[in-house]
Amino acid sequence: MAKPKKPKVPDTTIIVNKRARHDYFIQDTYEAGISLLGWEVKALRMKKVQMLDSYVLVKDGEAFLLGVNITPLDTASTHVIADPTRTKKLLLHTKELSKIFAAIQQKGHTCVATKLYWKGHLVKCQIGLAKGKQDHDKRATEKDREWAVDKQRIVRHANR
Repeated sequence: MAKPKKPKVPDTTIIVNKRARHDYFIQDTYEAGISLLGWEVKALRMKKVQMLDSYVLVKDGEAFLLGVNITPLDTASTHVIADPTRTKKLLLHTKELSKIFAAIQQKGHTCVATKLYWKGHLVKCQIGLAKGKQDHDKRATEKDREWAVDKQRIVRHANR
């Protein structure tokens, strides 16, 4: 008898910041809402976004997302002046903001945006408290990743 198929879950991810995982050790992650304009939401639906050098700035008890480039669509309204690198406000609870602020004050720590995704009809941003990697850490991570692939290859050939 055939197994019943699982319903396919749609991928809600808009973009993942792979550079953040490469350059930093991500210690804690938080989910934050983003204050966006209408043309930005439309551009996000078309995945016209880059977040290569994005980071979070905590100032006056508020968090702001900097460095995210949302390219306006060609069909955007003519009366709206679209600024692709506009600073976006992040919506977080006060306790989360205080934890993030305390962690950023430590030497070598920062807060980076790791992922943008849909949660229902809302756009959410996953931010992570990060500590910078040095070159030897990056090489060790790459070596571990290659060894995992080699192990899978060895097991696959041994089971033949």
